[in-house]
Amino acid sequence: MGATCVVETASAMSRILIACGGTGGHLAPGIAIAEVLQSRGHHCTLLISQKQVDSALIEKYAHLNFHKTPGRAFSGGVTKWITSCWSLLSGCLFSHKLVRKEKPDLVLLFGGFLSVGLGLAARLAGVPVAVHEANCRPGKAVRLLKHLATRVYLPDGVRLKGVPSRRVRYLGYPVRGDVKHRLKAEAWELLGIKVPNKLLVLIGGSQGAAALNEWVIDHFEALAKQGISVYCVTGLGKTSAGSLQTVSSKSEEVSATFVPFSDQMGDVISAADLVISRAGAGSIAEIVRCRAPSILIPYPFAADNHQQANAVMHERHGAGLVLAQDQLSQLLAEVEGLIFNDWVLSKFKSNLERLDRFDSGERIASDIEALCNARALAEAYKREPAV
Repeated sequence: MGATCVVETASAMSRILIACGGTGGHLAPGIAIAEVLQSRGHHCTLLISQKQVDSALIEKYAHLNFHKTPGRAFSGGVTKWITSCWSLLSGCLFSHKLVRKEKPDLVLLFGGFLSVGLGLAARLAGVPVAVHEANCRPGKAVRLLKHLATRVYLPDGVRLKGVPSRRVRYLGYPVRGDVKHRLKAEAWELLGIKVPNKLLVLIGGSQGAAALNEWVIDHFEALAKQGISVYCVTGLGKTSAGSLQTVSSKSEEVSATFVPFSDQMGDVISAADLVISRAGAGSIAEIVRCRAPSILIPYPFAADNHQQANAVMHERHGAGLVLAQDQLSQLLAEVEGLIFNDWVLSKFKSNLERLDRFDSGERIASDIEALCNARALAEAYKREPAV
């Protein structure tokens, strides 16, 4: 009778806090995991920042529970450093109160400034901590939190010094369920665009990339002459929505479409014959899911130069090319040489399909369930009367 009670306790709904705000690269996988866990009957609360990008990204996910929290990233300068330290302290106090109120069975942290306070508060309360690192070079928050973690999720081939192998799982980057591969013609229709020949898509990541936006404007005429249409996601606050029109050398109507933000990234990437993108882990994961050949241009000032490491790994898998930002003068030639080379594009697509081996969200959710069940069983056995 007691054993049955224990099993039932372990199988009950779990409560999970997920710290995932601050950038699209943290928030998107948090949403992906929460959707899977919620579909399995668990209760998830996602902690997000007060940034504009977080507010924009969550609009289509009203079925999930989001909680905006205080905090800001660490930055240079004495004044900003002091402000960041005060923000971290405020975040710790907020997280301590939240953990006491919610009584979670586990907290899941995706790195960034929102994760530190929650990780510390959870550890002090005896709540298991799971940490997810998306990049090939782990960030500062993850390097700090690794000592508190019951479980650490890492990309293939990445090592994190000081973490026992039994705590590590290589389960990849969770991609949101609505980001999926479509046929190009279907994606064009969903985006409301006409593509007479080839389509080049540019993505600057959740923050946008001014250098890529300017490159499009400077080179649109040259692209259009060859029948290459453009769809550019510029980033919030970078430019306003708009379009450019001209005709190709074959008198085809060619356009460049600019949108500050898109909640249809699966359609945007699937629509492309070729993608030019920053090399954040989230962008690369969505490029893989949508089978899009790409030229990756790492942001040169990314923390720990992690985008360069991500891009090099992607190129080694034969899934795309890497070009440094200080080599943008070569980008037009690279695009012209690649976008009409169907044989190379086909090779890239084949390798992309090979990389998309399994649904990371489902596997991570199952592992989280196992961690929650193990804790529930341990707690239940503690309550069992001695025989």
